[in-house]
Amino acid sequence: MKYYLYLLYQLSRRDVAARYRGSVMGVLWSLVSPVVMLTVYTFVFSVVFKARWGIGGDDKLAFALNVFAGIIVHGFFAECVNRAPGLMLQYTSYVKRVVFPLWILPPVVLVSALFHALISLLVLLAAYVCIYGHIHWQLIMLPVVMLPLILVTLGVAWFMAALGVFLRDIGQVVPVLMTVMMFMAPVFYPVSALPEAYQGWLYLNPLTPSIEMMRNLLLGGLLPQPAAYLAYLALAVLCAALGGLFFRRTRRGFADVL
Repeated sequence: MKYYLYLLYQLSRRDVAARYRGSVMGVLWSLVSPVVMLTVYTFVFSVVFKARWGIGGDDKLAFALNVFAGIIVHGFFAECVNRAPGLMLQYTSYVKRVVFPLWILPPVVLVSALFHALISLLVLLAAYVCIYGHIHWQLIMLPVVMLPLILVTLGVAWFMAALGVFLRDIGQVVPVLMTVMMFMAPVFYPVSALPEAYQGWLYLNPLTPSIEMMRNLLLGGLLPQPAAYLAYLALAVLCAALGGLFFRRTRRGFADVL
């Protein structure tokens, strides 16, 4: 177990560093990018559109914060799933090494995406403190609230990493699907903005519960309902288990295809 944790740490650190290799600012871009994006969202939604969220505050700045919270969740999921189909092609040399644990590659991408998501969360919280002057003590439950999202993302990443070996076109389909999922989740609007007859359909998107729970916790200090959380956690565990099982069962055919 210690070997796998050490390997995960080293590969994740290398993956993060590779993204900024050759740039002048290096990893500092991981902080600058969300600051710039939050500034743009604040200007566009509060100044240009004069939009009001209506939940978590009636002021116009609340809209930008709510949107940014939703984009953090979607961005984390989309980064992992977009990269997953090409992972085995990217690390073909590892595939042909019998002793290398290929299953660890999707978690490496997940840890890398989680690093950037946490930086964005820090930017969001800093903006919240600057605007409202406080943060909620319930934030200590953030790891618990994020756990189902991490498990769902891991399961889908394992599944897509294996499927991408045998079906190369999936790499072209996934980015389009991620865009559809962004607009079919409450990223730019609250669930309550939809007619009541359509609100239930929105929860078919696995990102919807995570976006709602994260947004309520970060901006409202509200903990999820235990029953709803446990149900979502159970589905997340099932998703991770099925994704891992699919990857394990198909792993033997990777070398033949590649």
